[in-house]
Amino acid sequence: MPSVKYTCTQYREEMVLLGLKRRLSEPALNTEERKRIEKEIKKLEAQMGMD
Repeated sequence: MPSVKYTCTQYREEMVLLGLKRRLSEPALNTEERKRIEKEIKKLEAQMGMD
């Protein structure tokens, strides 16, 4: 069974994604900022092959 390498870049991408998702749960977030964060999440998920 081949081992799959988990890189620092992948870890970083996951942490950025988690941070963005956490920010979406903030109640004081305005509509413009929410849309920007959602767009960034979609971009990052596509980059990570999660789309």
